[in-house]
Amino acid sequence: MKRAQLVLAVILSLCFVVERSHPQTENQRDSTAITAMLRFDDIGMCHGLNSAIGEVAATGMPMSVSVMFACPWYQESVPILKQFPNVSVGVHLVLNSEWKNYRWGPVTGAGSVPSLVDSDGYFFPSRVALFAHNPRVEEVEKELRAQIDRAVRSGLRIDYLDYHMGAAVQTPELRSLVEKLANEYHLGISRYFGERDAGGVYNAPIERKTDTLMHITNSLTPGVRWLFVFHIGLETPEMDALVDMNSFGLSNVSKYRNAERKAVLSERFQNAIRLRKIQLRSYYDVIKETGLENMRRPEQ
Repeated sequence: MKRAQLVLAVILSLCFVVERSHPQTENQRDSTAITAMLRFDDIGMCHGLNSAIGEVAATGMPMSVSVMFACPWYQESVPILKQFPNVSVGVHLVLNSEWKNYRWGPVTGAGSVPSLVDSDGYFFPSRVALFAHNPRVEEVEKELRAQIDRAVRSGLRIDYLDYHMGAAVQTPELRSLVEKLANEYHLGISRYFGERDAGGVYNAPIERKTDTLMHITNSLTPGVRWLFVFHIGLETPEMDALVDMNSFGLSNVSKYRNAERKAVLSERFQNAIRLRKIQLRSYYDVIKETGLENMRRPEQ
């Protein structure tokens, strides 16, 4: 089964306009082409997300997958992602644990970073709670470094960093820390390559997810590097039990994430990419085209 998925991904990737063999530089990029990036967040959080990303990766689309290496299920995601050459892997830097009854803590151990954890040794569920506890920058660095090291040891090719719930770049000091780590590990940072948000389907009604995604896709214009950020999953008893402790969190999260998965896999979306000749890029591709030295901090 794994061999079949790998072969399928290789074959299908040839159907998309990737041009990896002759990557364009910034100056050579066709200003009439529509370029888009697909980033899938929170992988490694649980089995339902890992299974969903395996399905989407098997389409062969160039994509970027942000893995939460602080979560216990990251181990399952590693062999899944290793099957797919079309996938660029990033570290989804984690300083929060937002799900009731399903919590995770620091890779370094709670005793090593006491300002980052609650009384039970778990990450705080919200950014507000974390920063009310006055997290020490040196402890944040210790933990983020441990997450990146774990990612590198996994054997996956790690291309970029991004940040779960924005906590790791909440303050100017922490953003500078993430930039320092990216430079040290020779990694890109999501949103540092001039990406423009395409608009999300995260909050779209369950029954309107595909329509919303199609409206966005058909509205993309040339000359911009568009970024889609997806949160996919399966509707399973495991995911049905997840309850976000943040006030802005979605209820029925498994239904929302499953609907998002279906939207990405829909024939309408797949056909729109082909018919509009949208050039899909992963962070691996963009880093190769642009160069890490040309990363720029996004405007705040």
